[in-house]
This record gives sequence, structure tokens and C-alpha cells, in this order.
Amino acid sequence: MEKYDHYDYEKLTADIKRLRYEHPELSIGSIGKSELGRDLYYIKLGCGAKSVFCNATHHALEWITTPILIKFAEDYMKAYACGKSLYGFSPRELFNKVSIYLVPMVNPDGVDLVLNGLPQDNPNYDNLLAWNGGSDDFSTKWQANNNGVDLNHNYDALWAVGKAAEPENGIFGPGPTRYSGEFPESESESRAVANFSRSVNFDLVIALHSQGAVIYWTFDSINPPNSYAIGKKLEKASGYALDLTEGMASYSGYKDWFMQEFNNPGYTIEVGLGENPLPISQFDEIYKRVCPALLTAAESVIN
Repeated sequence: MEKYDHYDYEKLTADIKRLRYEHPELSIGSIGKSELGRDLYYIKLGCGAKSVFCNATHHALEWITTPILIKFAEDYMKAYACGKSLYGFSPRELFNKVSIYLVPMVNPDGVDLVLNGLPQDNPNYDNLLAWNGGSDDFSTKWQANNNGVDLNHNYDALWAVGKAAEPENGIFGPGPTRYSGEFPESESESRAVANFSRSVNFDLVIALHSQGAVIYWTFDSINPPNSYAIGKKLEKASGYALDLTEGMASYSGYKDWFMQEFNNPGYTIEVGLGENPLPISQFDEIYKRVCPALLTAAESVIN
């Protein structure tokens, strides 16, 4: 578990290189760049016509979700190579039927602020200090990207409604959380995820967040086919209950935008319990819940 602690962009990059070397049958690349030019890596497991997309760490404090996806990729490919099952599923059977796309770290700039602090050469150095209340400690409350934009409030799904609600929630500009940007997809990270979604046209998406041990499965009045039925399968696989969002969490998130644009099932899985950032001691328990949920999602789009 130690190798997954303090999981920053440098560790992610090293693991991406290792996965590419150990499993040449994987498709690995970048969907774009962060605001500071870091790669937004993707991993593609399988080659099937059906497709599932899981992304993690839209929010910087929620970095524990990134190594969850890296371990999933490792275990999936080990089981595939050996012809073994993984939580009762057969990666060899899934491999040619469904493509599982992973973007483990949507917000690498924010993660490095949280884990490694604010370097003097950051082009937003003075602004970031101001947006963080004058503090150079980003380790306990910073969810945003390097521009102080909350990436999971930067998608065009009731974005204007969420923007109008910012003042009453004490949000008046860039900061640690909930600021939705100047316009939808204003940030390179959210724009890259949206463009990736447009290019592949996924059958189902999952966004990993923390914390709450729940699965959000609705958006506005949109009800894609089989959303509830698949949601109940995810609930059973993970032990996380289906739930409904409230307040500002109901607007401009990635899965909200995806459901609106494609009328396909989308889910936000809030892993773990406690306060962000969750301790690495919760890693094993979270993984035991997320891994079967991802496999269930993959199986659900081919049945």
C-alpha cells in the first residue's frame, strides 16, 4: 500500500511507463494536457466495440482514486495474461467484447499542489496564494486546478444555474472549490475529457470521487435506458447505495454532462468515508468495492 501513498503525477507517469512496457497489448496515450502542460494519460483495456469510461481525480484532494484505477489496470491485465478470474469476472472474455478506458488523473496540477506544495516558478504563484486565503498549504482544502477552477463544475450541464448559485454559497471567483470558471469547458482538463468523450461515444461512464460511499446516478429529468437497473447492479457489486445529489453538487459535473449529451448511463461513485484527503489506510477497502463495480459496468454494456 505504501507505493500508492502520496500518489502524485511523477508516480503516475512512472506507472504508466511500466504498464506500457509490461503489457504491450495495452493502448496508452494522452487525451490532452493540463493547464501546466502535464499529460492527461489514458489507458485502454480491451478492444471490444462496446465501451466504458472511468475517470478519477477531477478534484485534487481526492487523489486516492488515481491509484485505485492504476491497480485495477494492473490486476485486469495480470488476470488476462494468466487466464484467471478477477472478482468472479473473466478479463479474457471481456477483452474482445468491451473496451475499458481509464483516465486516472484528470487534475494533475491540482494534485501536485496538494501533495507537493506551491513551487516558486508556478506561473500563477501570487494568484494561487491569494485564492488560497494567503496560505501556501494546499493539502487540506484545495480541490481545483491551477487556475482555481473546480473541474467538476466546469461542464455544460445546467452550468448557468450553478454559476448563479455561487454567490449565495460564498463563491466569488477562483478558489479551492466550487468555482465553475468563466464558461463551460474553459479549462484544458475538462475540455480534454469532454472532447475524448465526444470522440469515443462511450456506452457508460463512471467518475470516481471521494467521499460518501454512495453512487449518484441521475441528472435533472434525464433517464437514459437501463440507468437504474445498471445502477442497482453497481450498488450490489460495490456495497455503495444509490443516492441523489443536492444543492450545487447537482450542477455542471462530468457525468451530468455526459448523460445530457449522449443519453447513456453515467455514475459518480463517491468512494470511502471521512474527510478528504482520505487516508491511504482506506485504499484496500475502497479497491475491493470499486474493482467489482468497474467489472460489473463493463459486463452490463454487453448483455
